[in-house]
Amino acid sequence: MQESERRQGRERRAQPVRSLLAGHWLRRRRIGRRVGEHASLIRDWHPSGWLGVAVLILLLSATDAFLTLSLLRNGAVEINPVMAKLIRGGIPGFAWWKMGLTAFGTLVLTSVANVRLFGRVPAGCLLYLVAIGYLLLVGYEWYLLHNYGTNFVSSRIGHPVN
Repeated sequence: MQESERRQGRERRAQPVRSLLAGHWLRRRRIGRRVGEHASLIRDWHPSGWLGVAVLILLLSATDAFLTLSLLRNGAVEINPVMAKLIRGGIPGFAWWKMGLTAFGTLVLTSVANVRLFGRVPAGCLLYLVAIGYLLLVGYEWYLLHNYGTNFVSSRIGHPVN
């Protein structure tokens, strides 16, 4: 005995562009799809606070890049080996890599923000921790730049760099 087809109309998978556009404006997946899925891995709709934190992280990352370059111009030394190598490769490449890596990490954290780490803490809390970390870093760089300015000592020559 063959079961009759219940679906009617067009096959939605045959029109991927229309489906993507419709999914952008007609978001449906705000909670889990099945009973017991309170924190589904992927959602169509996220709380607006996560967008705000993600944008704040990207703005703080750009500010960090500018302050880092200002400090380096005044004689400071980059202690992060990955960023130091990128800076030596050129400032445009450094900026692209820094913002690209930050944007990718922020996107990943936002997309899995509903997942509970160790069964307790939502991964979205990491977004707030990253933002707090960037705030502290930018504040520290601002402090260094305004209090020490050009009085950094070069580790290569051993005297203040002017």
